Amino acid sequence: MLIPRRFQRTSVALSVLLIFFLLDIRIVFCVINLGAEVFCNRLPGLTQKQREMCKTSPDAMVAVGDGIRLATEECKYQFRHHRWNCTGIENPSSFGHVVVVGSREAAFTYAISSAGVAYAVTASCARGNISACGCAPGPKMREPGPSGWKWGGCSVDINYGIRFARKFMDAREFEGDERSLMNLHNNKAGRKAVKLNLFTECKCHGVSGSCTMKTCWKTLPNFRQVGDSLMKKYYKAKPVAATSAQPGPRGLDAQRKPKKVNLVLKKGRIPVKKMPKKSELVFLQMSPNYCERDLASGSLGTVGRACNRTSKGMNGCNMMCCGRGYNTHQFTKTEQCRCKFHWCCEVTCDTCSEKTEEYTCK
Repeated sequence: MLIPRRFQRTSVALSVLLIFFLLDIRIVFCVINLGAEVFCNRLPGLTQKQREMCKTSPDAMVAVGDGIRLATEECKYQFRHHRWNCTGIENPSSFGHVVVVGSREAAFTYAISSAGVAYAVTASCARGNISACGCAPGPKMREPGPSGWKWGGCSVDINYGIRFARKFMDAREFEGDERSLMNLHNNKAGRKAVKLNLFTECKCHGVSGSCTMKTCWKTLPNFRQVGDSLMKKYYKAKPVAATSAQPGPRGLDAQRKPKKVNLVLKKGRIPVKKMPKKSELVFLQMSPNYCERDLASGSLGTVGRACNRTSKGMNGCNMMCCGRGYNTHQFTKTEQCRCKFHWCCEVTCDTCSEKTEEYTCK
């Protein structure tokens, strides 16, 4: 089945990002030492802007790979009990098909990927692995801390991480169609989630362990916190439609000045004159049910997926298997048990057997 050109472009660009995920980091370092220009020129599918960024910031490319890996693992964790569970996104040949439909799942995938890159680049800056950044500058005088403590230490340079992730990740969205606008919006929401989840860490100073003064700095949260935040936004994602921001030009001006297009919220099938919030996830199309394999819509199906026979939720066999039924697999697990230590020096154990059952969708 032929895939529209704009989706093919998305597939190629995302597949390239997955190259960084699949490469061993030590190999990347070796390539960087041999020559960033050779390395970047040989990577297929990068836009010209991404290629230039790769050449000028090869140390940051390692962080990009870390960020994609982090995002992939988090995506799989968050969707582990869903019919679509991010399976296949680490495979460059199928990743683009998984997110080919502009659905909620695509929205989350773009947001978590952008968040992962911003997070990893920021963390790499804090560790001193990127020469162009380090600690963030201190807050301005109009932002004093509470009484008894002051800003100090090394706050993470989140602004550099966000800027780099924006330039690199957004560079692939160059067509200006509604899908590109959707991707750009969700990219931004992902980066924003990282910044909103920063927290303040402090160290006490004073005589005999007293805390008469504290030095505080901003630091990154655990990435799970970012994933949890974006998952909440996934459930509340807003349907949108593309609309012209102003009437299009006429005559010769129509060829010189194309209409500006924005995303606006939809109520049912009717667009309303209200733009989504920058922190919200947005989608263009309703998600498929993901019951049957259909790569054209991004569904890998649920045949063979493990399920919980007693659960009434999404991971329950009834929901996961879409009413097709499930297979029962019985296993006998044998292990040592009731071990005792005898003086001196012997350990004796009994052998215990336990029967277990697993269930997979038909």
